Amino acid sequence: MSLTPKNTVIGFIGTGVMGKSMAGHLLKAGYSLKVYNRTKAKAQELLEQGALWSEKVAELAAECQVIITMIGYPKDVEAIYFGNDGLLYNAKPGTYLLDMTTSSPELAVRIEQAAKAKSLQALDAPVSGGDVGAKEARLAIMVGGESEAFAAVRPILELMGKNIVLQGPAGAGQHTKMCNQIAIAANMMGVCEAMAYAQKAGLDPKVVLQSIETGAAGSWSLSNLAPRMLAGNFEPGFYIKHFIKDMRIAIESAQQMGLNTPALDLAVKLYEQLAAQGEENSGTQALFKYYR
Repeated sequence: MSLTPKNTVIGFIGTGVMGKSMAGHLLKAGYSLKVYNRTKAKAQELLEQGALWSEKVAELAAECQVIITMIGYPKDVEAIYFGNDGLLYNAKPGTYLLDMTTSSPELAVRIEQAAKAKSLQALDAPVSGGDVGAKEARLAIMVGGESEAFAAVRPILELMGKNIVLQGPAGAGQHTKMCNQIAIAANMMGVCEAMAYAQKAGLDPKVVLQSIETGAAGSWSLSNLAPRMLAGNFEPGFYIKHFIKDMRIAIESAQQMGLNTPALDLAVKLYEQLAAQGEENSGTQALFKYYR
């Protein structure tokens, strides 16, 4: 059975900075949407657009054919999936579970194994693209899991993203997201240092950007986050506290594989210094403050 708006109720857990926009695209496509968030106020905009509120995770799980989670930390994912009132114990057989949180590859494997035992289909599908990508439905979505389940939910994923790739079995999506975060961590240091250098040299950093963002130095962070940092806009498209979480997962996974990650090790130290100074709820571009 295809998962069309006529026959499918989607549950969405985690309506924060990115989740709110992602869930909104599903509503606009005509899907019935049930939402749950620890703070109901964060779901208010979706409720006004026609989403239905679930008081408990178990209630949502029992009423949906597809359930998407977009939450904060691996411990939150563990609780939402494995708790007595969680998804694995309350979802109906045949339900598709999509964890789009950036989380642990090992946890993704455990979720899929537990899901199979209960006749559920689980995929790990973390995303990249930040608040802008979420709003514009052009996220990169990195998927781990079985190809049949991926094919079934792909039309739903296409409502939220443009670059959607099945990377391999369970956990492969999370491993791919770790590659993404490692690349971003080193790049963010370079972007901040470049802008700080431009200022120290007496250049106009905005004019410098015009020259370097289309050349070999070009990157998403340079084009999208450098203008924010130069404008003094440190509002979160992606929280520093969540980026630290991601980098810690990547470091732990790399250590388990015997891989050294010196650039990542330095990046997490710099971000942890910022967090200790009260910047944990700022956007990742606030690393620029370290250089100022």
